[in-house]
Amino acid sequence: MEHCFSLHKAPSLSSFLPSLGPRVFTPSISPSDFALSRRRSLRTGFTSTPFNGRKAPSVKASAGASHCDFSSLNAPLEPRSAPGKFLSGVLQNQRQFFHFAAADELKRLSNDRDSAVARMFVSLDSDEACLHRRIAQLKEQECQAAVEDVMYMLIFYKFSDLRVPLVPKLSRCMYNCRLEIWPSKDWELESIHSIEVLEVVRDHISAVIGLRADSSVTDNWATTEIQQLHLGRLYAASILYGYFLKSASSRHQLERCLTLVHQKRLNHRNSLQFLDLLPCGIKSLVLGRFSDVQSVPLGQGPGRQEKDLEELRCYVMGFDPETLQRCAKPRSKEAAHLIERHSCALFGDEQTGIPQTDEVIRTSFSSLKRLVLEAVAFGSFLWDIEEYVDTVYKLKDN
Repeated sequence: MEHCFSLHKAPSLSSFLPSLGPRVFTPSISPSDFALSRRRSLRTGFTSTPFNGRKAPSVKASAGASHCDFSSLNAPLEPRSAPGKFLSGVLQNQRQFFHFAAADELKRLSNDRDSAVARMFVSLDSDEACLHRRIAQLKEQECQAAVEDVMYMLIFYKFSDLRVPLVPKLSRCMYNCRLEIWPSKDWELESIHSIEVLEVVRDHISAVIGLRADSSVTDNWATTEIQQLHLGRLYAASILYGYFLKSASSRHQLERCLTLVHQKRLNHRNSLQFLDLLPCGIKSLVLGRFSDVQSVPLGQGPGRQEKDLEELRCYVMGFDPETLQRCAKPRSKEAAHLIERHSCALFGDEQTGIPQTDEVIRTSFSSLKRLVLEAVAFGSFLWDIEEYVDTVYKLKDN
C-alpha cells in the first residue's frame, strides 16, 4: 500500500543553522578523584570538586559512513565545547558519576560568567573598561555554547536511561532515498508520559502523519513519500509540542492540586460549623461517619481516569492566545537554540548542516511515528532539564 504524504501545513523552523566545528579537547578522568567526588556528593547532593585538567576520551557523536548505527553515544549533534566533550566521555566510561560531573560543570560555568561580569563592573571607571566589557561578552557566548552542550548531554542521558538511542544523522540512515528506523522503541518512548498526556500525544501523531493508535501492522509498515525539509519541520514542531504538553500538564496538575486543597479546607471549615450546632450524642455519631467518608482518597473512584483525559484536553483547549504562546515557547534562548541545532544536525547535510530542501525520501509510517515520538520525548525532557539547569546556571530569557 503506497501513499503520497506532504506536510505543507507543518509549522516551519525559523532556520537551520550550520553547526560549528569542534575544538580540540582531550581531558581525562581519574577514578580516585571521582570516588572522592562521590563521597562529598553524598553529604551535599552535588559535587564541588573541579574536573578541570581531568582526562576523558573524546567521543565522536556521528555514525559510521556506510550504515545507520544506533550504538553508544551516537547522537546526531556533536558537542562543540570542552564541557560537552568531557561529559560525553564521562557518560561513556564513568556513567555512575555523570550527574555529579554535570552539576560541577554547571557551577563552574556560572562562576566563570559571574566573575567576568563582576570584573566588568569593577573596571567601569578605568581605562580597561572596554577590554573587560569585551571579555565579559566573549565569556557569555562561550558559556552559552557550553551550557547548551551540557543540556544536550543531560537529555541524552534521559534517553539512555530508557534504553532508547537517538536517531543518528538521517543522511547516514538512508539507502537510495529510503529511510527505515528499527527498532521502533514505541513502548519505551510512550512510557514517559502519563495516561492523559499519552492520549493527547497519540492524537498529535494521528493528526500529523495520519496513523491511528489502533492501526494494524500492515498500516504501520505501509510506505509514504515526504520531502526531507517537511520532515525536519515536523520533527522540530513535535519537539515544541512535547515541550508544550509538559508545560501545560505541569500547570494543570498544580492548579488542580491547589483547587483540591482549597476545597478540602472549605469542606473542613463548613463541617466544623455544622458540628457546633449538634448535641453531644449526635456529634460523636456524625464524627464517626465523617471519618469514614474522609478515609476514601480524594480524586479516586469510577470513571476518574476518563475524566482526567477530558480535563487535560479541555484545559489545553481553553488556553487564551497569550497563555498558549507562553506554554509553547521555550523559556530560555539556550533551549530554543538547542532545538534548532539538534534538528539541523539530524536532518542537515553532513558538510554544511543545511537541509536538502528538494530531496524526497520514502519511508514507512512506523519510522515516521518513531521520529515523532522521539521528538515529543525530546521536548518533554528539555522542559525538565531547562527547569533544573536554571536553578544552577541562570539561563537567558527567550
